[in-house]
Amino acid sequence: MSRRNGTKALFAGRHFDREVILLCVRWYLRYKLSLRDLVEMMAERGLELAHTTIMRWVQRYVPEFEKSWARYARKVGRSWRVDETYLKVRGQWVYLYRAVDKEGNTVDFRLCPKRDVAAAKAFFRKALCTQGRAPLRITLDGYAASHRAVREMPSENEVWKHTKLRSSKYLNNLIEQDHRGIKSRNGPMLGFKRFNYAAITIAGIELLRRIHKGQFALGSLRLKDQAAPAIWNAVLAA
Repeated sequence: MSRRNGTKALFAGRHFDREVILLCVRWYLRYKLSLRDLVEMMAERGLELAHTTIMRWVQRYVPEFEKSWARYARKVGRSWRVDETYLKVRGQWVYLYRAVDKEGNTVDFRLCPKRDVAAAKAFFRKALCTQGRAPLRITLDGYAASHRAVREMPSENEVWKHTKLRSSKYLNNLIEQDHRGIKSRNGPMLGFKRFNYAAITIAGIELLRRIHKGQFALGSLRLKDQAAPAIWNAVLAA
């Protein structure tokens, strides 16, 4: 099956056109809008939607969007700033591990129910899988569990043996500032009811932020001066 036919199949059977679905999902993930804000905005266009419909679209399509965009992802730098921030799921704090390179490009992220050595190692494994190479330097704050995780990574995969670890609050200001883009978007969502829903939604927010940062090489698609809908359609159909 071609990519174009595969994209048609992805949206087959939906009551609304794929342009509407893409617009709602993109806007929800990129801008400070609640689901009900989007319902009102679509009503002004003559479209009657339930907020739960948009919520289901986010859950259904974010993983597919990640796969499509991943084919065009640029490699980030090999000096990583790593930190954790906090989100609430069903009234309980969970931990979002995140990393950026020294230019502020997003390396990777992982939502974890706990903040410990195992969670930090799981994040580093995911980041390695995403980037395909270990960093030369990792900068952390003073949290001991993350330091221990970095020190123990070479014992399970030798690609980490050349990674140097350093601690610097000053250098990690970059990642702490980058957290704000996630936290500010999370605010209008008024919390999450399920961990899996939170993880998928955060993945979508991170994807839209990476697109905004210009972390994808789309030159082969010849999309110069094209608007966002045309870019998304090209990426999904390529």
